[in-house]
Amino acid sequence: MSDKIVSMKFQKATIKDLESIVRLLADDKLGSQRESYQIPLPDFYIEAFEKITKDENQELIVLKDQDEKVIGTMHLTFIQYLTYRGGIRMQIEAVRIDKENRGEGLGEKMFLWAIERAKERKAHVVQLTTDKQRPDALRFYEKLGFKASHEGMKLHL
Repeated sequence: MSDKIVSMKFQKATIKDLESIVRLLADDKLGSQRESYQIPLPDFYIEAFEKITKDENQELIVLKDQDEKVIGTMHLTFIQYLTYRGGIRMQIEAVRIDKENRGEGLGEKMFLWAIERAKERKAHVVQLTTDKQRPDALRFYEKLGFKASHEGMKLHL
């Protein structure tokens, strides 16, 4: 593992990281169609960030390099269930890596970190959704051991 990867750190996002997170979310084919990255950020991002950070079952995580630049992000949600004997599921969403850092093994590092976080929180399963328009992402998740065991469905309102 390179020194560059070793010197990076994961942490919960702060309001100072929000602009970088939204930039990452908007920086792909699908994200550019649904996000509104502009400075100053629209209030709806700030309001959502405040709700997320107040909820003990949600963690907005950033990966920072040695210069404190946000180079990755992911949103973890811990969902308490009655099924599986009162089990907890961790949902991973909004995983992004800065385009300048793609191909360096950071996606795998992020997922391994997230899986350890799920274990710390006593989750029994880690789940995610991926858009069918992202076949490379699907292959990446399968390589990490994720299985397409269920058919997901959405109803946009």
